[in-house]
Amino acid sequence: IIPKLLPTLGSTKQEEEDYEDVPINKTWVLSPKVYESDVTLILNKLLQGYDNKLRPDIGGKPTVIETAVYVNSIGPVDPINMEYTIDIFFAQTWYDSRLKFNSTMKLLMLNSNMVGKIWIPDTFFRNSRKSDAHWITTPNRLLRLWSNGRVMYTLRLTINAECYLKLHNFPMDEHSCPLEFSSYGYPRNEIMYRWQRRAVEVADQRYWRLYQFAFVGLRNTSDVAHTQSGEYVIMTIFFDLSRRMGYFTIQTYIPCSMIVVLSWVSFWINKDAVPARTSLGITTVLTMTTLSTISRKSLPKVSYVTAMDLFVSVCFIFTFAALMEYGTLHYFTSNRQNKKTFALSCLQKSSSLVNIRPGTSLLQMNNILPYVEEDDFAYECLDGKDCASFFCCFDDCRSGAWRENRMHVRVSKIDSYARIFFPTAFGLFNLVYWIGYLYL
Repeated sequence: IIPKLLPTLGSTKQEEEDYEDVPINKTWVLSPKVYESDVTLILNKLLQGYDNKLRPDIGGKPTVIETAVYVNSIGPVDPINMEYTIDIFFAQTWYDSRLKFNSTMKLLMLNSNMVGKIWIPDTFFRNSRKSDAHWITTPNRLLRLWSNGRVMYTLRLTINAECYLKLHNFPMDEHSCPLEFSSYGYPRNEIMYRWQRRAVEVADQRYWRLYQFAFVGLRNTSDVAHTQSGEYVIMTIFFDLSRRMGYFTIQTYIPCSMIVVLSWVSFWINKDAVPARTSLGITTVLTMTTLSTISRKSLPKVSYVTAMDLFVSVCFIFTFAALMEYGTLHYFTSNRQNKKTFALSCLQKSSSLVNIRPGTSLLQMNNILPYVEEDDFAYECLDGKDCASFFCCFDDCRSGAWRENRMHVRVSKIDSYARIFFPTAFGLFNLVYWIGYLYL
């Protein structure tokens, strides 16, 4: 029975040296001191004849390794190299019957100096490209021994692990980045890995360096890999990440949409203002080319089309179509005016007086036109004087040989049609695009 320390009770000097004060439930009791020499004797006795090259229970049942991971931070995620950085505390627990001891102490808390003297599992991370253990100011390792032979070994690691990113829905993509570990040399019949009850825990996420991603959740699994050297137990943790669209909305989606809207300004500019409309069209096309190049810099050089590539390409088509619309308009209007001017000049020449002989009377030759090749009057209708196609882009085809069941398109009204068609088509595209990628 541990005597209580009361103010009225006295104690000898020898008793004070053999006992130390320990607070328990706000009641002061006396507990025996543990001398350093006792711990040293326990460790020396345990290590006497101990072979750290052999696993516990070798030749018998497999050694069961219980694992747990505490995630300190995740990030950043590198989409170019398809890898991510994770900082973890990795804990492994197993039983080694050779380390049992009898003592009033049930637990020995030791530092990293003891790690190299006992057997440690050869666990490695299968999908890591680079792993670093923390050594400042001392090796960040912890070892605990229980009197029943239970061993717990923890260490802090920073790992650059592979994460294959499927970028078909970029930048509205979601990924599950794995962290795989297993034994390097012991197959399943030698070492069995098992998750602890609280296998994976995470720290405060406010200080994680995910930047473009949001942490959705995690899940842990176990599997068996069949190789030529045997069957190995593989433990995997999947970290589910969802990309944030804020950066790409500001840097790509909004500028591309504004450039497309800017290209529509040319529809309200007079068709005779050739320098203004041409320079506006070329500027918007070049700007879209620059934006498409910049949007690809934050991605690996994948061969398939991403969601952002689709949006940027359609925006480029809209700006290019706006430029081609004015090119078509200018070609047909200028061609028609040139043909009519040429025909009018020919008519004026034919109506002039023709001098048959010098000194004789003048004979007026009316309604006689000089021979002009048929191609000079091709402006009247497509395919000569008869419109053979569904669309006819010349005003002269409205009468005369104009056929039924065909649509007449006036060149002068193309701008009016474009003012309605382009915004409507772009709006429908955005509706289908955002609903398809966000909700389907």
